[in-house]
Amino acid sequence: MITIATFLVLFIANDQLSLSKAQLQFGFYSKTCPSAESIVRKVVQQAVTRDPGNAAVLLRLHFHDCFVEGCDGSILIKHAVNDDERFAAGNAGVGGFDVIDAAKSELERLCPGVVSCADIVALAARDAVVAAKGPLYNVLTGRRDGQTAEKSKAANLPDVEDSINTLKSKFREKGLSDLDLVLLSAGAHTIGTTACFFVRPRLDAKDPTINPVFFQVLRSKCPQGGDVNVRIPLDWESQFVFDDQIFRSIRDGKGVILSDSVLYQDNNMKQMIDSYLVTNGSSKASFATDFAKAMVKMGSIGVKIGIKGEIRRICNATN
Repeated sequence: MITIATFLVLFIANDQLSLSKAQLQFGFYSKTCPSAESIVRKVVQQAVTRDPGNAAVLLRLHFHDCFVEGCDGSILIKHAVNDDERFAAGNAGVGGFDVIDAAKSELERLCPGVVSCADIVALAARDAVVAAKGPLYNVLTGRRDGQTAEKSKAANLPDVEDSINTLKSKFREKGLSDLDLVLLSAGAHTIGTTACFFVRPRLDAKDPTINPVFFQVLRSKCPQGGDVNVRIPLDWESQFVFDDQIFRSIRDGKGVILSDSVLYQDNNMKQMIDSYLVTNGSSKASFATDFAKAMVKMGSIGVKIGIKGEIRRICNATN
């Protein structure tokens, strides 16, 4: 297990972000709302202190927002009928909306009409990672909020039952590499939980890739006929701490969900995972550094800037 004791500050030039031509900036609100990032950070710290599980919840919220119509806060929209993006099957269990609303409320009090909900989601994900002892990285800001949130647009999210080729395809459609898949899918599962609903099919099928001893552990938590809503850790050893233990678990046949385990069945991705686990310090890849880079890259998917989109007054409704 690695210990991340120092903060990593990453400055990545805009021309390195092939996913988006949009001119997002570091410190976009430095003049219009100088305390924007510190306000979000404070709200997130309070939320994670209240419930350490909120770190993973906020990280997941950003991922699911970016994978549908880009990082535009559309997942936050909620109309009277449940036909919005957030109610899609692939977004089952996504949360953290109350934390985003709390940050937005404080920002509207101090800087009305300035900070977008999309940027709050991106900043909150970064601060959630830091709260879980993960890397501190600079977040590009300047996103504007989307004005639509169609449930049908979220029909092709990455799924726990996806094959390795399907996962690769879904990430590549967003301009993300195979390494980004390892980092943002399996790597992000260093914190958080999943429901037995997503694990029981593997157990019922007696998936041979699961470590036999660990299989019994999982079966005891998710028995046949049991409550499918029971939550279990994705990283069994350190579910609230950002570290490389998730990769060690996947290597050892202790990946909890199928979409994590299948990565180690692919030779290229197996090498990527192993690179974070080598004992030789000089050749060991830095999970924290690479994860932070992948987060900045993902955060630039399909962003809206300039006259596109809007700055919502409240995050769950368009203006």
